Amino acid sequence: MAADKRIAGGGTSLASNPGLRQDLPDHNGRAGIVMRILGSLVVIAIAYLLFWPVPVNPVAYDPPRAPGFTGDFAVNRVLDQMELISLPDGELGPEDVAVTPDGHVYTTSLSGDLFRIDGPEPVRIDTLGGRPLGLRGGPDGALYIADSFRGLMRWSGPGTLESLVSEIDGKPVVYANNLDVARDGTIYFSNSTDRFDPETMGGTKPTSVMAIWEQSNTGYVARRDPDGTVKKIAEGFVYTNGVALSPQEDFLLISETGRARVHRLWLTGEKAGQQEIFFDNLPGYPDNLKAQGDGTYWLAFASPRVPSEKLMPYPFLRKVLWRLGPLVRPAPIRRGMVIQFDGEGNILRNLQDPEGRLGITTSAKKINDTFYVMTLTSPWYARMPAADLPPR
Repeated sequence: MAADKRIAGGGTSLASNPGLRQDLPDHNGRAGIVMRILGSLVVIAIAYLLFWPVPVNPVAYDPPRAPGFTGDFAVNRVLDQMELISLPDGELGPEDVAVTPDGHVYTTSLSGDLFRIDGPEPVRIDTLGGRPLGLRGGPDGALYIADSFRGLMRWSGPGTLESLVSEIDGKPVVYANNLDVARDGTIYFSNSTDRFDPETMGGTKPTSVMAIWEQSNTGYVARRDPDGTVKKIAEGFVYTNGVALSPQEDFLLISETGRARVHRLWLTGEKAGQQEIFFDNLPGYPDNLKAQGDGTYWLAFASPRVPSEKLMPYPFLRKVLWRLGPLVRPAPIRRGMVIQFDGEGNILRNLQDPEGRLGITTSAKKINDTFYVMTLTSPWYARMPAADLPPR
């Protein structure tokens, strides 16, 4: 009762003062504003996911189911025993390895430095610039380089770097990747894609992901003859990568990373000009190919097949996923593997690094008494005595 008297006598109630009621917050009105803002944000988010421009224009592709690591590709840990050799000064990315006729062994780095690696430790020999990828020693003693920024290059000593091919038919070589050199000096090299320039779009790793995610078939292989004539000899690849000549130079093997397969292009004989599938539906994405010189070849896998391949038949969904940003976009999986095979496609050796200790494996070859495995973005390459390789 005392409380009632206070209100009646000296207090103020909402009922007795309608003006006060109008001045208090309108909770329903505020909630409505918040809901309208949230609704607008949802609409904006949906519009972004559906319509925001992205650089990739995906093509529908229905990949075969990946075979997994069984049979000839059964899991093992042979690469675990390899010694990791770091590049000096924090350099990264010894992508490929090559030996010149004088017996010197070379690799390059992400920043464009050239290292000699046939001694105990890598030794910087020159600064080339660009982003050198594929390397091959030529019969003239020079080192030939597929530079992803500048095209096909030749190096014969410090300060001698020269450009051999930067365009074909008036169009730039956008993404030179790998090469092989014939005994007469003819050079075969791959251009991974004409769609994405690694120099202007973040480097070779992100542009490789873009090209494979898009599945556009603008990759090709070209030939440079000793007289300087250049022409495309095979086209229509989804991210062309490694190339390797047979010992008789009658065919060329070609890695098509984006379709997880290897092609054979016949260069001479009755089948000259014909192209056929050599390996299909591999368990990983093939990278560099290296001819061993004895009729066998080494092939490195940059990554196992990724689960997001399930979205390949759906171009629209792949665009939506790309708009979600780098954290959800497909990326290589660190799981090393290299194989050795012969000209008939028989797997002779299967060497793996299931835990991804090496990083992204890109190339392998036995040179003299040492076996090398190279990497895309790691600060090291790996080596081991060739005598320690498992038997074929």
